[in-house]
Amino acid sequence: MNSDRDPIVAIATAPGRGGIGIVRVSGHDIAAVVLGVTGAALKPRHATLCSFMDEAGAPIDQGIALYFPAPHSYTGENVLELQAHGGPVVLQLLLRRCLEVGRTRGLRLAEPGEFTRRAFLNERLDLAQAEAVADLIDASTDVAARSAARSLTGEFSHAIKGLTAELTELRALVEATLDFPEEEVDFLQQADAGGRLQRLLAALEDVMRRAHQGAVLREGLQVVLVGAPNVGKSSLLNALAGEEVAIVTAVPGTTRDRISRQIEVGGLPLHIIDTAGLRDTRDEVESIGIARTLEEIGRADVVLHLVDAAAPNSDRDVLARVREHQGPGVPLLTVVNKIDLSDMAARSEGDTVWLSALRGNGIDLLHDRLHRLAGWEHASDGATVFLARERHLVALRCAQEHLHLAAGHAAARAAALDLFAEELRLAQLELSQITGEFSADDLLGVIFSRFCIGK
Repeated sequence: MNSDRDPIVAIATAPGRGGIGIVRVSGHDIAAVVLGVTGAALKPRHATLCSFMDEAGAPIDQGIALYFPAPHSYTGENVLELQAHGGPVVLQLLLRRCLEVGRTRGLRLAEPGEFTRRAFLNERLDLAQAEAVADLIDASTDVAARSAARSLTGEFSHAIKGLTAELTELRALVEATLDFPEEEVDFLQQADAGGRLQRLLAALEDVMRRAHQGAVLREGLQVVLVGAPNVGKSSLLNALAGEEVAIVTAVPGTTRDRISRQIEVGGLPLHIIDTAGLRDTRDEVESIGIARTLEEIGRADVVLHLVDAAAPNSDRDVLARVREHQGPGVPLLTVVNKIDLSDMAARSEGDTVWLSALRGNGIDLLHDRLHRLAGWEHASDGATVFLARERHLVALRCAQEHLHLAAGHAAARAAALDLFAEELRLAQLELSQITGEFSADDLLGVIFSRFCIGK
């Protein structure tokens, strides 16, 4: 059974060849590894050029060794980083040597995310900051990377802790009223408890809005293109992607399976999925593609229903099938394509955009509509969004529900004051789960298991 007290080691750089590869060791007792691999005691926080030695004293490689004594290290434990040449064989030899030297001290291979887990357990990072490490590594756009970096420095955590601090003060007022009911002074009224609660709800709603935008930024928006054959779905995919991703011909049924592409539009990641045209067919392959189209509609965040400008009302059967499989609350945007053949102008009205995928007219209008459907407010420096995860959104929604219930109990005055206090406590509990002040071990296991090994 692995313990959080075991010294651990792993290759911290990505697999494959590179100029530099890093082997990282962390633990409270790693002096034997330092001496056994480098042959010398290292000066803390100084880069030391040395040879990395095998059991016989022969050099495995020459590189840079860095030693960070606890608690001033990434994990809060003693940390050794060996920077060698980035060949897979060299790094495996160096990893094996560390395990040989540290075997008597219980040194073992690190599990995925275990270095960052220890940083959290040793209070070097809170849970939201720890998750930001993985988000920074996985960022698919520059805005996402900047937002993850801000969360790593504690911007999201600071906002959550600010809400928690205000909630703590409000709880203290309520508890004082409960403890001294005989006092003539109405503590809650004097301290403007109702006003405090409303300001707290407003601040929470602002954090939720920014977190929702960050969740879209992190996950991307799943956009599915649907319509009858030959209405220009593949042309629109190519126009959105800015390159020839899909084959475009005048032959109906050219696209027989879904084609996906991830693009960035104004900092917003979009997962665009081109699907087989919806029609009745006896072609077995095309039928399978149509079945997959219907599955994608059920998983979409936004559905773009393409119609031909020359006959915009000719595929009502297609629209009926789309609505049958469309998820609840998922927006459907009608895209009237091929306006260049009908002498129409590009425009956007209601839930409809008129454009020419072939000529590019109106594509910017579609970009704008997708931004608005995502609730996206673009900020080039990422200052307005928190790169939130689904568990953060769930906790924020639950905290909001408890605060609304608390407001209802507060309106009932002393008759429901104990319930008011309990709802405030539950709201604070939800918020504390975001930063990890309160967290279950199984939750930590799920979060850190999704990290890469060596981080």
